[in-house]
Amino acid sequence: MMLELYAHPFSSYCWKVLIPLYENDTRFTYRSLEDEGNPAELARLWPIGKFPLLVDGGRPVMESSVIIEHLQRFHPGPVTFVPDGDAALEVRMLDRIFDNHVMQQMTRVVADALRGPEHHDPVEVQEAKAALQKAYAWLDTWLEGREWVAAGAFSLADCAAAPSLFYADWVDPIPEARANLRAYRARLLARPSVARAVDEARPYRAYFPLGAPDRD
Repeated sequence: MMLELYAHPFSSYCWKVLIPLYENDTRFTYRSLEDEGNPAELARLWPIGKFPLLVDGGRPVMESSVIIEHLQRFHPGPVTFVPDGDAALEVRMLDRIFDNHVMQQMTRVVADALRGPEHHDPVEVQEAKAALQKAYAWLDTWLEGREWVAAGAFSLADCAAAPSLFYADWVDPIPEARANLRAYRARLLARPSVARAVDEARPYRAYFPLGAPDRD
């Protein structure tokens, strides 16, 4: 049975799963949450309602990192996203760093904007942006001499990094002094699988509450 992915083209965590699907040219049915009926079916399959959600032979698979490992185990392709041995620990570590210290902090700022002016929390935004800048500084040092962020190859960690850095740089720009991180973001956006996800999301940029930058 063909894989089904319930996802939205503009969602950062959906990009994280779309990138490995595109990398390995894995066949799947895209159940866009813009299409009628798909949100209700997502809610039926996963009452918490978070996306992306992969359905493999009728079995729902939740959470983006777990979905990627599921794809590698049951639908492998030429690109391996989590290597064997000790290198897997580095990949999983960077995956969590991007999700927790970049994506999550970016989301705090976006959530504040979505709440509307009467509910804005300047302290929340200030703290989130300060946390992003700390993450940028650490990542810039970590990336010295590296093409990809972990284990010497494109991996799960890069799948997490691409949407995290794409949107985080809109929310709180990466300083010019962080040359390693800025160059890494550019490499990610130039990779065909990432560029495809970016292009598919373009029609929905008006959803972004802090404006719809056209520089990427």
